[in-house]
Amino acid sequence: MAEKKVKTEKKPVVSAGVYDVLRRPIVSEKAVKLSEANSVAFEVDARATKADVVRAVQAIYNVKPTKVNIVVVKGKVKQFRGRGTGTQRTVKKAYVSLPADAKLDLATNI
Repeated sequence: MAEKKVKTEKKPVVSAGVYDVLRRPIVSEKAVKLSEANSVAFEVDARATKADVVRAVQAIYNVKPTKVNIVVVKGKVKQFRGRGTGTQRTVKKAYVSLPADAKLDLATNI
């Protein structure tokens, strides 16, 4: 008799590189509005791709995102009194949409 193989879902392994992809969650008015629509905003590494963000969210929070949008926000040029000009840093943001039944507790997994 041949035994049936039960297919089990593999849990992703959390590695140190995963924590380098997601820098920090973004807490702003827009991010709070997004959380009502079951989405989360993260600041991510400048070299991170959508696939990297999906892998990192899945490994850290055990939730598979439904959609990921990435935005690069260029640093603004600012003037300082008597000191000339400088630029703020350029930031890459990822807006992650989650399934309807998923809840992300950002305070515990940072």
